[in-house]
Amino acid sequence: MSVISMKQLLEAGVHFGHQTRRWNPKMAPYIYTERNGIYIIDLQKSVGKVDEAYQAVSDIAAEGGTILFVGTKKQAQDAIKTEAERCGMFYVNERWLGGMLTNFKTIKSRVARLKEIEAMAEDGTFDVLPKKEVIKLKKEWEKLEKNLGGIKEMKRLPDAIFIVDPKKERICVQEAHTLGIPLIGIADTNCDPEELDYVIPGNDDAIRAVKLIVSKMADAVVEANQGAAEYSEEEYAEGEEAYDETAEEAEETVEA
Repeated sequence: MSVISMKQLLEAGVHFGHQTRRWNPKMAPYIYTERNGIYIIDLQKSVGKVDEAYQAVSDIAAEGGTILFVGTKKQAQDAIKTEAERCGMFYVNERWLGGMLTNFKTIKSRVARLKEIEAMAEDGTFDVLPKKEVIKLKKEWEKLEKNLGGIKEMKRLPDAIFIVDPKKERICVQEAHTLGIPLIGIADTNCDPEELDYVIPGNDDAIRAVKLIVSKMADAVVEANQGAAEYSEEEYAEGEEAYDETAEEAEETVEA
């Protein structure tokens, strides 16, 4: 039995694609018909692809792997944050900073700075600093939290990335390809499905459609871990060294 029904997809508007003039011919196999200048996605195929993606996410989570949820477009931001937190995974929902994967060492240093400022706020350091300095630190804290809050506890590169709209998140896609990190995601009729290892043909512009599919991917994680949404430091640290080496190689490739 499928993890999602045609009725659920239909009610959420997953079948509505883009205007026919804004399309990628590679999405043709997933298009059912055209109606009033809009492509209609074949939901039968979407059901099967959701099942495939669900299984992939479940398998990774069952082995203690991590999934990074990415969606910075307005329609995806809330669902990405809510569902990633629900299943104990990581997320980026504000802005993809170039090098988030390929320059992970630098990103980790920024996360360390974020935690340093948090500690200062908690241990009373703010109380003894000049007001001007505290205002400056709070601004820095706010900016770091906004961009890096969702990956604050991500000790190493993710084992897979779930993405909403690969066209919008093209830098993330490029970095994942460079490092060989599998990509799972929702692709509308204007996207290139070949950029994803597991493609879910669907409307990536409707909040309900995005929420439905993102929640199913979070369900896969929760189910795989029998509702446990926490991983130990040891599990995160395992293989961290190997990931760092891969990231360093990628940095060298990019610089060259």
